[in-house]
Amino acid sequence: MRLIPAVDLKGGYCVRLLHGDFTAETRYDTDPGALLARYRAVGADWLHVVDLDGARNGSPGNRDIISQLAAQTAVKLQVGGGLRNTAAVTQMLDMGAARVVIGSAAVTQADQVRAWLEHFGPERMALAFDVRLGEDGIARVATHGWQHQSDLPLWNALDHFTDSELKHVLCTDVGRDGALTGPNIELYREAARRHPQIEWQASGGIRDARDLHALASTGAAAAISGKALLDGLIPAEDLQPFLPNA
Repeated sequence: MRLIPAVDLKGGYCVRLLHGDFTAETRYDTDPGALLARYRAVGADWLHVVDLDGARNGSPGNRDIISQLAAQTAVKLQVGGGLRNTAAVTQMLDMGAARVVIGSAAVTQADQVRAWLEHFGPERMALAFDVRLGEDGIARVATHGWQHQSDLPLWNALDHFTDSELKHVLCTDVGRDGALTGPNIELYREAARRHPQIEWQASGGIRDARDLHALASTGAAAAISGKALLDGLIPAEDLQPFLPNA
């Protein structure tokens, strides 16, 4: 399993949100470029970048920063946030992103997203399903920067892509995101069982190396971590098994 560090951008700053709440923001006094260099130094070969302004309202305010990050070639960028039409997807790939992450459009424009998968190829696109667990234990999809909660179960959302070339899916348990409460192991175990052909990326709640090992045991192909890495909670030597260039 590969560890992919995450950087969330809002108003040009590196931030983390708690449970996806835009009013519960922690701002880090860290330059995004310096952060990328830090992760590269410990062995990361991918960086997950989320344009929170794009996710919330389609604003391109962080595009200059993303372009600067993409200009270096040592670490590949996986970028999401507000990519809801062909022009935005094309522009992000042209800017140098190795892979784009499609969130809301995978629910609201499934046919269009299938066309993108066919056109751009499965390696250059990941679908992101952000979910909240209801009292019945069912994971239902949230969209538009987690502001809109749907009644659509995760597995039903994936039904639109079962006969497509879909390869990469990022699934975030919103209730655990940024909370350092541990990942939803059962969610990713079920995801890998239902769809073993998908390379699942697990996100939300990672706090230590034990969580990374637990996620690896589920069959997840990658783990996305933001806050734990930003706060230096996991020693570099504990990260090495999950970083290809360590």
